[in-house]
Amino acid sequence: MSTSTQPEKHTFQAEVQQLLDIVINSLYTDREIFVRELVSNASDALEKLRHIQLTEKEVFDDRLPLEINISTDDTANTLTIQDFGVGMTRDELLENLGTIAHSGSKAFLQAIRESGGKNENLIGQFGVGFYSAFMVAKRVKVYTRSWRKDETGWCWTCEGAGSYELEAAEGQRRGCKIVVELKDECKEFAGADRVREILRRYSSFVQFPINLNGDKVNTVQALWLRSKSEISDEEYTEFYKFAANAFDEPRYRLHFSADAPIAINALLFTPRDNPERMGFGRVDPGVALYCRKILIDHHPKALLPEWLRFLKGVVDSEALPLNISRESMQDSALVQKLNRLLTKRFLKFLEEEAEKRPDGYAEFFGRFGFFLKEGAATDFTHREQLTKLLRFESNLTEKDKLTSLTDYVSRMKEGQEEIYYLSGPSREAIESGPYLEAFRARNLEVLYLYEPVDEFVMNNLHEFEGGKFASADQADLKLDDAPSPASGDALDEAETTELCRWMRDVLGERVADISPGKRLVESPALALKADKMMTPTMRRMMKAMNEEFDDAAKVNLEINPRHSLIKKVASLRRSDENLAKLVAEQIFDNALISAGLLEDPRRIVDRVYQLLEAATGQQRPTPDSEPEPPSKGAAGKKESPDD
Repeated sequence: MSTSTQPEKHTFQAEVQQLLDIVINSLYTDREIFVRELVSNASDALEKLRHIQLTEKEVFDDRLPLEINISTDDTANTLTIQDFGVGMTRDELLENLGTIAHSGSKAFLQAIRESGGKNENLIGQFGVGFYSAFMVAKRVKVYTRSWRKDETGWCWTCEGAGSYELEAAEGQRRGCKIVVELKDECKEFAGADRVREILRRYSSFVQFPINLNGDKVNTVQALWLRSKSEISDEEYTEFYKFAANAFDEPRYRLHFSADAPIAINALLFTPRDNPERMGFGRVDPGVALYCRKILIDHHPKALLPEWLRFLKGVVDSEALPLNISRESMQDSALVQKLNRLLTKRFLKFLEEEAEKRPDGYAEFFGRFGFFLKEGAATDFTHREQLTKLLRFESNLTEKDKLTSLTDYVSRMKEGQEEIYYLSGPSREAIESGPYLEAFRARNLEVLYLYEPVDEFVMNNLHEFEGGKFASADQADLKLDDAPSPASGDALDEAETTELCRWMRDVLGERVADISPGKRLVESPALALKADKMMTPTMRRMMKAMNEEFDDAAKVNLEINPRHSLIKKVASLRRSDENLAKLVAEQIFDNALISAGLLEDPRRIVDRVYQLLEAATGQQRPTPDSEPEPPSKGAAGKKESPDD
């Protein structure tokens, strides 16, 4: 292939060897990147030729297809990448490959701009991508032939040391063929399957055909650069499956372009289901960052806020300020602007969906609402938009029907300053407890919170459109007088005060305070945490994180002076104080159960047995003591179990 003349030996320019060492050993984080870089260079060469074909009358080998051909040879341990682009002359070889950080692409792009033209499809801007091949190569050969008809072919050979050889090569087609002779420890890159996987990841959207051992690899189009009117639903679905490595169909898609603060094209998808909800663990960011259709970062963590990690898709910009290895963006301020732009645009999209298709949005929120709640609690920049997108059930909605906070505020009664909520595992659990009674009696709306994150959200939001969030079970809640219940007369004030004092003595240190409650209607009592920040959910979380956690804060107990059980205890303590004590203790523990504050129910079991025995006449109850022996019958003999 080469002529009989001796190869020319050249040494790299001063300090270039040091730079080459950096490129080989430090610049890139993953060796497989070299395939992306060589393919990108080939794409640049083809793009240059396409431009030249529009301006030049004569181009050597003009009928060659504009494509990239890659071949692997696991026997010879080589990888070959060939393009039919502009190629290089001898002088261009010396200039572009003999000088690191001198990029022919950069010079060509500059020339086009100076002449008033524009071509933003050129990727290489730093002139170091080619040298990434030496991360895996023990020798690299470049066979090239310029597009100019009067030029000849050349072969450039280098082993990554301080010198390279250059010799004439006959019979070369237009363009460039790079033969990478792989190191023994890098044989994986001589395998077709390994190279195909790399091409699929990084170069699927290169605009020119990429053939691997004769088979076209890049069969998926870069839909984000096409007009929405030209794309069918089926094409969007197929692209989603490719980009997200998914098998389902997307729930939502958002396809848009923007010019400021940076020119971008974005195609974002929401999956049908939430993988975290399905138990697959925390997902990685799913929106890939591209620069002119070449993958820069498959999982860029700063591109979107953490709570949008469920999104899938692509963001592409032709003007990203990349670092020299083209693996990340180097302008953090611009990254933040891009983050805000994408986030606000997606939230606006959700607002439109919630307004136009509320049933569909409710279904989306049921699966992905956790992420929006996470954002509302932690993302101050987008909190206002996110809070408007939250949805909850309430006592005024039907089961499984959701309401927004905006709608809640519109229904607030005159003079109402709080947005009330109650936490519980289900609607049934909340509505069967005592805390809702006062609000039903006053016709006040209460939001139902079913997930542990909900209380955390409310504590961080504090207020919405002038209404302060308030848990309906907090002790210091003040409510207007409700209509008088039809449950009969209540204990008078003196009797109620004396009963509260007596119950405080019975319960001892387990209770901080006992008082008559205005919020009770049908239930005899309820327990209220004095520390409203230490909710039952928060208490369980603290216990889970620290086994030795001891929440020593006591509860306040409110009793209902109108309830028949409370009135019975008031009279029973005079006639049978032991039984009255057992009933008082059971009332208190029942209140703790309703509040989600009772952790050890074992003591209730013995007490219930004592109450059952007392109710069936088996023995006289003795609080906090061992059961008494069975009483004797009238004839003085012991009763049998069958009596």
